[in-house]
Amino acid sequence: MVSSFQLSNHGAHMRISSKVALATAAFIASAAAFSQTQPAEVSPRQSTAEPQHGDAMTTSSHSYDEQFLDTMAKHHEEAVQMAELVDSRSAHDQLKQMAKNTIDDQGAEIAQLRKWKSQWFPNKGSAVNMKLPGMMQSMKGMSMEKLQSSQGDEFDAMFLDMMIKHHRGALTMAQDAIKKSRHPEIVAFSKKVISQQEEEISTMSRWKKEWKLAVH
Repeated sequence: MVSSFQLSNHGAHMRISSKVALATAAFIASAAAFSQTQPAEVSPRQSTAEPQHGDAMTTSSHSYDEQFLDTMAKHHEEAVQMAELVDSRSAHDQLKQMAKNTIDDQGAEIAQLRKWKSQWFPNKGSAVNMKLPGMMQSMKGMSMEKLQSSQGDEFDAMFLDMMIKHHRGALTMAQDAIKKSRHPEIVAFSKKVISQQEEEISTMSRWKKEWKLAVH
């Protein structure tokens, strides 16, 4: 026989269970509604903003293409400055001719880079970024003062070493641009740079061996 106390206790237990079930259902419904109104969690490696292009972008408000145009123009200007020293210092006519070609070709490319900058990014300030891949690589170990004060084989050895390193930096920059640029003109330009400068690196490396040049 069931006592009145047991019946009372059983009824209370049923009321509590019903309240718990109702509270649980309400919590689940609230959580579902909350999840639908909240944005998905973004990991530290992701962003809801427009994707950036490498470490160089983290410190600049300029787009990648702006940075490439101005930085490659600066890189070319350095090559032209080096090439302008050759005619009065080199002991080899082949190197003098290459230097003249560099002045003409890269001078024309500088003009093209600046034209694109004015067309695509009018009234924008300088976007030179020394952190772009290849830029610091080009400058490492270079000394224009030593180059300017040398003559003959000493100059040629130093010039070839510096220009080969400088060209390799340009290759890195151009390869990076092929992957990141939004302008097909820059991609085509970069492919041309790679083709030309790989050939010149090969030629300059061969001259170093043929002329038995070494930096002392």
